[in-house]
Amino acid sequence: MSDKLPPEEREKQKLPPEDESYISKEKQKEVLQKYDPESNTRDLSGMIKHVVFFGLLAFSLFQLYTAIFGQYTAYIQRSIHLGFALSLIFLLFPARKRKGVRHKVAWYDYILALLSIGVAAYWPIMYEDLVFRLGRVTELDLIVGILAILLTLEATRRAVGMPITIIASLFLTYAFFGPYFPGFLRHRGQDLDSIVQLMFYTTDGILGTPIGVSATFIFTFLLFGSFLVKTGVGQYFNDLAVSLAGNLTGGPAKVAIFSSALQGTISGSSVANVVTSGSYTIPMMKKLGYKKEFAGGVEAAASTGGQLMPPIMGAAAFLMVEFIGGVTYWEIAKAATIPALLYFTGVWIMTHFEAKRIGLKGLSPEEMPDRKEVLKKIYLLLPIVAIIVFLLIGIPTMQAALYGILLTIFVSAFNKETRLNFKDVILALVDGARTALAVAAATAAAGIIVGVVVKTGLGLSLANGLVSASGGNILLTLFFTMLAAIVLGMGSPTTANYVITSTIAAPAIITLLMLDEPVGAAVPLVVALSAHLFVFYFGIIADITPPVALAAFAASGISGGEPIRTGFTAAKLAAAAFIIPYMFVLSPSLLMIDTTWPELIWVLITALTGMIAIGAGLIGYWYRQLNWFERIITFATGLALIYPEGLSDTIGSILFVILFGIQWMARDKKPAKTAEA
Repeated sequence: MSDKLPPEEREKQKLPPEDESYISKEKQKEVLQKYDPESNTRDLSGMIKHVVFFGLLAFSLFQLYTAIFGQYTAYIQRSIHLGFALSLIFLLFPARKRKGVRHKVAWYDYILALLSIGVAAYWPIMYEDLVFRLGRVTELDLIVGILAILLTLEATRRAVGMPITIIASLFLTYAFFGPYFPGFLRHRGQDLDSIVQLMFYTTDGILGTPIGVSATFIFTFLLFGSFLVKTGVGQYFNDLAVSLAGNLTGGPAKVAIFSSALQGTISGSSVANVVTSGSYTIPMMKKLGYKKEFAGGVEAAASTGGQLMPPIMGAAAFLMVEFIGGVTYWEIAKAATIPALLYFTGVWIMTHFEAKRIGLKGLSPEEMPDRKEVLKKIYLLLPIVAIIVFLLIGIPTMQAALYGILLTIFVSAFNKETRLNFKDVILALVDGARTALAVAAATAAAGIIVGVVVKTGLGLSLANGLVSASGGNILLTLFFTMLAAIVLGMGSPTTANYVITSTIAAPAIITLLMLDEPVGAAVPLVVALSAHLFVFYFGIIADITPPVALAAFAASGISGGEPIRTGFTAAKLAAAAFIIPYMFVLSPSLLMIDTTWPELIWVLITALTGMIAIGAGLIGYWYRQLNWFERIITFATGLALIYPEGLSDTIGSILFVILFGIQWMARDKKPAKTAEA
């Protein structure tokens, strides 16, 4: 494998100073802090470092205790969860991103942390009184509720970023000034008492379903991911990907795709996924001959796709269970499987054509790891496989995650290099809680949005507005909904992203698909799932859609490429993500719901051949270089194959066979530069 010695060691050994295959921990941290608000934490020292450490440990122990022995009532469980998160965020996350002293906590942050503890303790201490007079807010209730809202917004701004904070603030403004809005957006408006009561004294606001899921399922799975990371499974994903795909055409790019898909099973962040796997794969791609922007684009597209990959899907799948209702976690994971595989297939196809176009080969035998040695550690994947099996056989989600943690500890003992000792277990608990802070803040802020939508009926108003603007045309409605989901998803983490888009944008699709049904009719599972997955996809794709494109910008920070160009390259490589959601709304057979095997196989065949044609058209190469006219025809053929309709499939299939024949007959005669295709 490539040399990974740090610069100082290379100098000692009199090796060339520049080693592009080495990305230092400092560089990784710098990129994360710049593009990922969740990683912009203080470097604490002294007594406060220990306070935060034991605070995080206590957070995990509380969550584990309630997961094993039973949870408290919703208000108490969620308020304690919120209190841990807010107080630790104010100690860990500075108010402003600035260079300089980052190991000290500002005096006002101690006050904010204490206020957070006080606000969180209000529900456990006053529980009986609050329940007894539910619906009536005293002056003290009002003060505590206002503090809860302000603290939540400020903690979210620090740990998650401005986009979701601004959206939540706008929704609060909308709730208060409803009578002054024009047209279909006008509503009665709410006074301050009503808004505060809704936000902190009901389960429709800050303490609503989103943070309820964070305080149960999500936290437990984040702990599971933290334990997996401690075993070294992240590096093993890279090694496994290299051993299986490194010697293929343009091998390092395919390694990035494979590795990032695997990383997505334990990562809840596109940006973190980019930095974790990209620090390894991007230098490999550049060394092979890929341009900086293309190397960064591949990693950004693949890492973003990791959030769409079952079984965990960036923890959004757990929220879907609660938001859709009447659906199991396994049904969601199963429905998301084929679209996710099609997404990665599309990225894979385009990297292959790009490698063929510029004549890149795979890694040499000397650069390849010993496949047998790599496969000896395949047992590290056993907990992930076990989680899938547990969910498949109907074991409750939290219980499955707990079993997964225990199995991870057991499996790690097979090898001295991976074995978890007591210190590793403690650090895994601390790291898991640290990861959960931003999720808790994001879901609390998302609860504000959900609460306003529920109280004012904004979701239905927006849905009717979108349907009216499209004239009832399904493709136009989907297009407008896509734009809304991309804008709403920019800069938001996966969980908050899904909550926002599903609350605001998904009702438009459901409304349109239910137009012919009687008023009040139950929404069929296939309609609800396709609508929610549609907005989820486009909310996630915002991470690689300029001008925000945080994942692409993070990748450019590692590759040294131009950020906007990297973003456009990533969006081009992820073309499948802009097409597949339309497919499963128009042809739900892709979701494996109410379909037969012959129908499913036919849809898969046409979708895959369509992706080949689209990939060739976008890259400009198939078996030889394509001119501009051939690229247009090839791309159109791909769209015809992907559009789920009999006539378009027939026309697309005929054109595909003709184009394939022409390409094959006129293919480049030069010797292949790769060991494998």
